[in-house]
Amino acid sequence: MSTAQYAFGMIGLGTMGRNLLLNMADHDFAVAGYDKDAEKAAALAQEGAGKNVKGFSDLNEFVQSLSKPRAVMMLVPAGKIVDDVIAELIPVLDKGDLIIDGGNSYFADTNRRVVELQDKGLHFFGMGVSGGEEGARRGPSMMPGGDPEAYKVVKHIFEAIAARANGEPCVTYVGPGASGHFVKMVHNGIEYGVMQLIAEAYEVMKKGLGMTNEEMQQVFEKWNEGRVKCFLVEITKDIFKYKAPGTDHLLIDDIKDEARAKGTGKWTSQVAMDLQAPLPTVDSSVAMRDMSKYKQLRVQAEGLYGTPAQLDANREQVLADLESAFYFAMIVSYAQGMHMLTNASTEYNYDLKLGEIARIWRAGCIIRSEILFDITNAYTKNAGLEHLLLDDDVKTKVSGAVGGLRGLLSKTMAAGIATPAFAASLSYFDAFRSGRMPSNLTQAQRDYFGAHTYELIGKEGKFHTQWTAK
Repeated sequence: MSTAQYAFGMIGLGTMGRNLLLNMADHDFAVAGYDKDAEKAAALAQEGAGKNVKGFSDLNEFVQSLSKPRAVMMLVPAGKIVDDVIAELIPVLDKGDLIIDGGNSYFADTNRRVVELQDKGLHFFGMGVSGGEEGARRGPSMMPGGDPEAYKVVKHIFEAIAARANGEPCVTYVGPGASGHFVKMVHNGIEYGVMQLIAEAYEVMKKGLGMTNEEMQQVFEKWNEGRVKCFLVEITKDIFKYKAPGTDHLLIDDIKDEARAKGTGKWTSQVAMDLQAPLPTVDSSVAMRDMSKYKQLRVQAEGLYGTPAQLDANREQVLADLESAFYFAMIVSYAQGMHMLTNASTEYNYDLKLGEIARIWRAGCIIRSEILFDITNAYTKNAGLEHLLLDDDVKTKVSGAVGGLRGLLSKTMAAGIATPAFAASLSYFDAFRSGRMPSNLTQAQRDYFGAHTYELIGKEGKFHTQWTAK
């Protein structure tokens, strides 16, 4: 075998890594993969039969097979494993080579690795990859961030394998440092929000309206043909048709109501608080995943307090309100995420192009949806747009849908059906459109008990009052 014949290398030949390499091979790139598990390396060679792709289980051989400057991508679990792989790579790479972390690493860890590897003469990229198994194989959305000169080494490969929307590849250079992983983190936060909204819609239909699985499937199918069309609704309509082999009922009814998470939603909420960028739709989504873990306590509480009542309303009207509510809250979920990116761009000097970010989310990724075309247009016509809800076209869409959410919540709250993400979305909107919030009272209270001072309207300076007579 001759050396230096492969243009791109992948470490980690699990489902995502293997499928991305095969995608590259489909586009006539010569690619190599490495995994300590020799069986995974052999599986890559077998699946890539007839293509210019090779699997390795020896790291040195793998690295030597790559053309310079070498581009090595990792798709391994976030955390210590990433640092371990980097430590193994450093001695066998040369200055000017490029390491790409395509996993869901925490952006602060990526910042640290950028600096550490820069000192060693190596380029480091943190790149968000979205689309799951199918996206990796057929076209993902990718969010690379790091050295713009180093990106040029792999730009043509990523643009070739990316998903496409309106003929445009769903990948763009995001910005410096850890910006790629930061954008992917916010993407995942939005994903949490939309997933929770769909779960609450399911709850309303099942408990509030007593609908059958078949009836709910028809609703999700209809939704996916209209303005709320998105990947997450698309897969939901499929879930409500799937029966496990050998059974006569839907698999969804056998799955425990305890949701898991890998941490990206929690990170989004935590960092949003640091940036003072409120996103209560995401916060409530993270909280409900946590709530779901307390199954035994929830069963006990149900025995004490009873179950929700069915909605005392016309079914067709409730379903119409529910569709409007979902449309409204989905837009608000995106708006919260984009506002967080606006704040992060300033705080971390990322210089994010929000129109470009929305553009690359239009296909390939988990949060792809029809509304992203409108979001892209909003930031394209006004790159300095401070908040998505201030766009005139978005205002029209939100104003036309908010009445459905108000009508829905009045019914679900009366019946005792939990719809926290819907409620959080509406409260966020109502607070955002309030020219005067009751926060003046909060400041007065803080000054009363802690002498934290306050500011006055039309008067410079900070003030303190002795609120009670001595």
